[in-house]
Amino acid sequence: MLENAANTVGSIWSAERSALLAEVLRRGARLRQTVRLRVYGESMLPALWPGDVVEIASCPLEDVRPGEIVLALRDGRLFLHRFVARCAPDSFLLCGDSMPGSDPLYPSDALLGRLVRGSDGGQRIFTATLCLRLGAKWSRALGMLLCHCDMVRRLVLKIHSLRKASAPKFRYSDPTDISSAKLGPS
Repeated sequence: MLENAANTVGSIWSAERSALLAEVLRRGARLRQTVRLRVYGESMLPALWPGDVVEIASCPLEDVRPGEIVLALRDGRLFLHRFVARCAPDSFLLCGDSMPGSDPLYPSDALLGRLVRGSDGGQRIFTATLCLRLGAKWSRALGMLLCHCDMVRRLVLKIHSLRKASAPKFRYSDPTDISSAKLGPS
């Protein structure tokens, strides 16, 4: 019973922090406001890994191109997925690189911003996996392998965690740690 109560309080707190972050990005849209977040989920493997720190800049939907990684808010949760396409005049479609299918449609006001920079805790994320065209296609192809082959997924996550543990400790200038930014499967 206490566990459920704790989860409810945690969910409310996470939803409130997500809403606050959304408000900061929406109000700063004209100023190109940026925020830093830590990635928790595995839905964007291999482009983004758990523990990576990303910088998100607010932007309007009209400025986003297919293949870019964007941040969106749905049901009080943040999703950092690849932009697929605009659908109708007031919605868009996203998909995680290592997810079997696209997310449900998002309303246009759910878009908060796009990824402009990432770090794995000291080194910049390889930009080819973040950029458009070939990098996005390779990331999506490798993501499909990780999505459908659980053994390979566990192996690369284990190697990644060992590499992170043996790397010199360097803190990326105090990223905003938002637990609702668990950017994994819905």
